[in-house]
Amino acid sequence: MKTPIRTALLTSIVGVLAAASPSHAHHSFPVQYDVSKPITLTGKVTKVEWTNPHIFIYIDVPDEQTGAVVNWALEMGGPNALLRLGWKRDSIKADDLVSVEGSLARDGSRLANATSIVMVATGQKMLAGSSGGAAAAEER
Repeated sequence: MKTPIRTALLTSIVGVLAAASPSHAHHSFPVQYDVSKPITLTGKVTKVEWTNPHIFIYIDVPDEQTGAVVNWALEMGGPNALLRLGWKRDSIKADDLVSVEGSLARDGSRLANATSIVMVATGQKMLAGSSGGAAAAEER
């Protein structure tokens, strides 16, 4: 009789601990980004992180006021979304010159959610597969 009680108690404790542990929740576009603050950035790609749940590219952009080069992080859709849009892992690489349209982060950081990317050398425009892409494009 003691074994079923122990099992139930142990199961309950594990369940409570699992529920109480911090999790990495998927953020909502309107919570993190402001579609009413569109931005266009042109710069050289410094890094590409092709990982789940979102791909990030980082670009060096000259600051218009100071002339100093600042690095921006640009969030895009996930790998599967970009593959469906015709992207490949090597579609964008370090040292590529790109122009990116997107929405600024609400916290004022150098972070934006990309909606489209133009490869400056070829003029090829690619959608970024972001969660706010369709909504942002409709409101612009």
